[in-house]
Amino acid sequence: MKRCLALAALATILPGIALAQNGAWKQTWEETLTAARAEGKVVVSGPPSQELRTVLPAAFKNRYGISVEYLGGRGTEVSTRMRAERQAGIYSIDVVFAGIQSMALTFHREKMLQPLRPALQLPEVVDGKIWKKGKLWFADPEDQYILRLSNTATTTFHINTSEVKPGEIRSARQLLDPKWKGKIALQDPTIPGGGSTQAARMYFQLGEDFIRKLYVDQKPVISRDTRQITDGLARGTFAITLGAEDGDVEKLRKDGVPLAVLDNLTDLYSEISASFGQVALIDNAPHPNAAKVFVNWMASKEGSEIFNKMVGTVPTRNDIDESYLPPEIIPKEGVQYFDTYDWDFTVTKKEQIRAFMKDLLRAK
Repeated sequence: MKRCLALAALATILPGIALAQNGAWKQTWEETLTAARAEGKVVVSGPPSQELRTVLPAAFKNRYGISVEYLGGRGTEVSTRMRAERQAGIYSIDVVFAGIQSMALTFHREKMLQPLRPALQLPEVVDGKIWKKGKLWFADPEDQYILRLSNTATTTFHINTSEVKPGEIRSARQLLDPKWKGKIALQDPTIPGGGSTQAARMYFQLGEDFIRKLYVDQKPVISRDTRQITDGLARGTFAITLGAEDGDVEKLRKDGVPLAVLDNLTDLYSEISASFGQVALIDNAPHPNAAKVFVNWMASKEGSEIFNKMVGTVPTRNDIDESYLPPEIIPKEGVQYFDTYDWDFTVTKKEQIRAFMKDLLRAK
């Protein structure tokens, strides 16, 4: 009796798995697909990538005959739009891709999401064996709402090798050498985004004294403009940067500009993140069935492969050929990483340090 109750409870929590195991998923899937085609389209908010905006909708329509209205934009822009629409009783978006800060501090906290796990029906999606973690990777504490599709080892610092000799800096604390005063550019740590993430990460690994010396005593240039940081690095205006665009740096390096990644620092763990590679279902979605089909496709091999290739991230599925990726961004077994998309780090620790950084830089 107890075992039957336990199985019933599991089926309630994980309906997608139950359906896949007993074969009932086929009928449910066909019903969902029929209703989705009647709805005609799905509205998706995702990263502002022109390539993704073109390729993803075309591939989904080719697979299921359902159109995708793709809205490209940053998470903060989308959340502002959704707040305004909801105040007017408007619900225009079905599915959202976003970074952890927007997902956790806006969409999840303000109860804009509906559980995604019950919508997953395809056996190739709910089968834990095809996921690197051995199961679906949900970012939220309820293990229901925010599905992680990407996990990439990301770059922290870049250097101009005309200013910094390769191998000259082996630890983060060497950035405090007086010779680098005024030659470092850092992304603004007082606003949501990469700058606050990096400041918080270094605060917890290296301490408050290190942060004060780096952000104040070293007199760095602090900018919200990643283009300014990247261009300054390329020109040699900055010897060391935190916040340059990885993709732009790589292109410049291939064009012969003397740039390099500053990694393997002995006192700072390498980091991992999902970038935009998290997907969630919006509640009161205008096209609920098309949204379910879309998230199943995104979690499938085809959808996940297309998305990660277009944005240059590492998939969390284990059945996708990763030869398109630079080897250094693929997380390695046995290496300790700092996960900047950790839930507790995002919703508590990072916000505390962002407030600290505002006070620190205001008093500078």
